[in-house]
Amino acid sequence: MKYHIWSLGCQMNMSDAERIATTLESINYTPASTEKEADLIVVVSCSVRQSAIDRIHGKIRNWNLRKTKEPLVTVLTGCVLDEDRLAFKKVFDLVFDIENLAQLPAMLADKTAEAEKEIENYFKIIPRYTSAFQAFVPIMTGCNNFCSYCAVPYVRGREYSRPHTEIIAEVRTLLKNGYKEITLLGQNVNSYGNDNPKEITFPELVQLVNDESDDFWLRYITSHPKDMSDELIKKFIQASKLTDYLHLPLQSGSNEILKKMNRHYIYEHYKKLIEKVRAEKPDIAISTDIIVGFPGETNEQFMHTVRAFEEIKYDMAYISQYSPRSGTAAAKLEDDVPKPEKKHREKVLTDILAKTALKHNKKYLDKEVTILADRYQKGVLFGRSGSFKLVAVKTEPRDLIGKFVKVKITDANAWALTGEMA
Repeated sequence: MKYHIWSLGCQMNMSDAERIATTLESINYTPASTEKEADLIVVVSCSVRQSAIDRIHGKIRNWNLRKTKEPLVTVLTGCVLDEDRLAFKKVFDLVFDIENLAQLPAMLADKTAEAEKEIENYFKIIPRYTSAFQAFVPIMTGCNNFCSYCAVPYVRGREYSRPHTEIIAEVRTLLKNGYKEITLLGQNVNSYGNDNPKEITFPELVQLVNDESDDFWLRYITSHPKDMSDELIKKFIQASKLTDYLHLPLQSGSNEILKKMNRHYIYEHYKKLIEKVRAEKPDIAISTDIIVGFPGETNEQFMHTVRAFEEIKYDMAYISQYSPRSGTAAAKLEDDVPKPEKKHREKVLTDILAKTALKHNKKYLDKEVTILADRYQKGVLFGRSGSFKLVAVKTEPRDLIGKFVKVKITDANAWALTGEMA
């Protein structure tokens, strides 16, 4: 029997997919080379955006047509809102909560069985890592913030911090096996340990992981501005393996919209955080998440976000047009910003971003940087720098994948760097 996993959304879902693979292989399933070869298809869903849900509906129609001609089992897990769950239960053979993954073999044997929440056992499943040199290590799951637009607290539940001893053990094994990049994952890594008074803090965890080896890069995602402490900011200097890159979602530059979003900070606080980070690490690359066209966002409020882009000068931004998700607080508000206006606002921000990103990237010209090579395509080696810059190098050797490579930068555009072997 062969399986295929289709993962949508964030890095947490990608990490979940690796644990699903381990679970299926424990009951003698093997990976299918293509979706069409699979006897079992597992979807790791993302309920954050309606577009992801729409894609699943499109796929399941084709899979159910296939079921009329040949045996096929379809399974859904990941982030699934209650309304989506009710619809999907009618078309999928099995829908289950990802925290109950350890019970998947039993649920496949009896699809009517009700699983009990087993979040501790979920974390104990050793992933089937998709990379031999880069690994996502989840440190927590769930979220307590209830941002008004976000589905995560409803689909992942409240915050649960994985014991730090388990995290360190997984990292230690990865490093012994030659992994070069570790990314600590959580919906809000900054609040790691807050749910358990006996646990260490996130800055302490960063330092412990940092001290495990001298030959790897350490990253983390995602941070919430309201919980980013001075102690964590200092780790950009104190933790030598921590890369010079920070992803810190802003979502909006308008304090009125931030309040509507239930973000628990104002723009001025966010800006001071960026100033503190850059004081510690002047050349750090900073990216963000932004939502345009949130319900009620006026042109004046949007211009506050424009101002934020001009002041902070991001290296990268992930800009999305607001779409309502049922069950969230914002879904009760009128989605009153027209689609063309959302598209226009996205373009305005993208144009500013292109200018600031290009200015940042030109600073690398004629300089030597280290990249972690991750793929080779048509005579070009690709990799990311510590500052998460995409770098392309024309070179013949193909045995550099998974290794740190020194590159001299010869060209730059807003979205990538080009170089030659140093």
